[in-house]
Amino acid sequence: QVQLVESGGGWVQTGGSLRLSCVASETIWSSETMGWYRQAPGKQRELVATRRSGRDPNYADSVQGRFTVTRDNARNAVYLQMNSLKPEDTAVYYCYVRRGTGGLWGQGTQVTVSS
Repeated sequence: QVQLVESGGGWVQTGGSLRLSCVASETIWSSETMGWYRQAPGKQRELVATRRSGRDPNYADSVQGRFTVTRDNARNAVYLQMNSLKPEDTAVYYCYVRRGTGGLWGQGTQVTVSS
């Protein structure tokens, strides 16, 4: 079974930056969508950013212009560069791969932005 291992979460002050990484234990095809979701306390999980080779990345309106999602297909990895962080970005961030009609999820990494 494919495992997605995230890293790079942590604590940062408002306006700071963090870079999340996710590496898959098996091959992720370039045609498969990889990306990030997040879930804040008391809220539903929401899309942050996704990327599929050959297509423009997809961003939530709330992170457009601040976050950048990139992939390294040779490493089966996806990254999320987060700049100008705000307290409302505080959440558990999950790596995601769309496979077939379902999806694969990482265990999540906590991002906390203090005001």
